[in-house]
Amino acid sequence: MFFYLLSRNRTTCGIRPYVRATCNPDPESWVAKLIEWWIDQETGYPIPERDGVIRYFIRNGDSYIWGDSVDEVLLKSGFLLDKIAKENKIDPKEFVKSITFVSGSIYDNKELLSVNPGYLANLLSQDEATKSSLLDGNWKFVESDRDIYNYAAFLEMFENTVHPNTGKRRIIADVALQGSNKFIVSVFDGRFLMDMAIMDKSNGAEIIATIKRFQTKYYVANSRVLYDADGVGGFIDGFIPDAVAFHGNAAVLPTRDNISGKTIKENYHNLKTQLIYHSGTAVSNGLYKVSEYVSTLNYSDSMTIRQRMIHERKAFKKVITLTDGKLKVISKEEMKEILLGESPDVMDTFWMNEYYEITIKNTSVAKNWVGGLA
Repeated sequence: MFFYLLSRNRTTCGIRPYVRATCNPDPESWVAKLIEWWIDQETGYPIPERDGVIRYFIRNGDSYIWGDSVDEVLLKSGFLLDKIAKENKIDPKEFVKSITFVSGSIYDNKELLSVNPGYLANLLSQDEATKSSLLDGNWKFVESDRDIYNYAAFLEMFENTVHPNTGKRRIIADVALQGSNKFIVSVFDGRFLMDMAIMDKSNGAEIIATIKRFQTKYYVANSRVLYDADGVGGFIDGFIPDAVAFHGNAAVLPTRDNISGKTIKENYHNLKTQLIYHSGTAVSNGLYKVSEYVSTLNYSDSMTIRQRMIHERKAFKKVITLTDGKLKVISKEEMKEILLGESPDVMDTFWMNEYYEITIKNTSVAKNWVGGLA
């Protein structure tokens, strides 16, 4: 979108057009890649002697050809520019863009601090990753001790090339109707996210039709359909008998201890918390994979499912101060604040998948399998 806007940045009045853009540090963004020459890749802070230094580049697909001068860029990019410049009788130098990066911090915003000095206190109250970014101007990703999902391990889900064909397929539905959040339905084979449907606006008939379509396509029994019944999804059971109604505040599931083999009750605040923590551990252990097909699906006009999942990942954080000794995650309202008012719809279907991983683990022989498929 940003580079497309450059095509509108034109004039016939004789003034050479240019763009000024501002942003907050975001190590997960495309901007971090664009300005990496100006940033110390070890510390994440801007390199003082490079601040404001002009560089030159052309864009080749999703990559850049860089140089410290126009001539250097032309020397590197002749394979790309020579033919088009000759055919159109345009000086190749016209294809080269210049760019610079000027660092700044909250302390440079004198007007904001004079009007709202309490903003500094708001920044100081954030977790370490957010403070490092917004208060200190750090462009390097800082792992927070509150994160449920390890950042590096999370990215590996999209790169894993092999997954076990468990035959234990299930469908997870986060139901939303018209005027609500997005309706997401995900299909898993064990911990392999293999298919997904996303709908902005849907009615009850469309929701049931989508779930049943996936059931037919992947041979998924009714008992292997899990839906969020805390919101508007309570009607599903009337159309898909034996589907499992999920209630986030329900009691935790008993689990089998890997060492003793005994059944234990884990110390989580509720079922939702248990599944979120379990999914975080599974991601860290490299047990999840997201198919390339799902990764490249459009979540919206500006975001793929891969991008959306990475965006939503940072909303899942531990509550460090425990009042009753039970492990907790931040509330849905706090998650939505991190996501600027949006709900983590995609990730909700992701961690809910752990319900079946726990229940299958608790049985010595998985029941109700038909033809090897759930």
